[in-house]
Amino acid sequence: MEKKNKFYLYIKRLFDIILSFLGLIILSPFFVIIALLIKFTSKGPVLFKQKRIGKNKKYFTIYKFRTMRIDTPKDMPTHMLNNAESYITKVGAFLRKTSLDELPQIINILKGDMSIVGPRPALWNQDDLINERDKYKANDIRPGLTGLAQISGRDELEIPVKAQLDGEYAEKISLWFDIKIFFKTIGKVFKHDGVVEGNKENEENEKSTCNR
Repeated sequence: MEKKNKFYLYIKRLFDIILSFLGLIILSPFFVIIALLIKFTSKGPVLFKQKRIGKNKKYFTIYKFRTMRIDTPKDMPTHMLNNAESYITKVGAFLRKTSLDELPQIINILKGDMSIVGPRPALWNQDDLINERDKYKANDIRPGLTGLAQISGRDELEIPVKAQLDGEYAEKISLWFDIKIFFKTIGKVFKHDGVVEGNKENEENEKSTCNR
């Protein structure tokens, strides 16, 4: 990583602290409304907590608004679940579609676990993604709320491609690159691009088997 990029990491952290603090204040009414909707429409806690991989592959606990039933298989990416839609609550479907379920990660950003922009934090057991990221030094920086892979295909990307994009971000990290990714993310959220709910390949195979 170039010296100018290393210097920007300090500035980046300062931006993360300021923006996440302001975000918590401004968005606090939405936190309350969403929390009440979750609490009164499904059993279980308001927040979903999960072990993820952070900077230098250190573990941290990520926070999200709970969007799935409490009997959902744990520590499995949603896009790998068979019939994932059956586990998603009605409120959860809306939160996932609008990415509002990610709002509690503002707390992770303020704590220093994450950044606003960076590679999405891998699950602790996603060894294939973690190992691929090692090749590109993408595990050496803070994971982010959004990143280059998020605006380039998200769940539709193969792991080697996703890791390569994460590595590209780690190499080119800069203020303007972050701004570009942030605003492109807003457009992707409105279009609901790249989100895959469930293991579509397995579901298609099951459908074709049933139709034989």
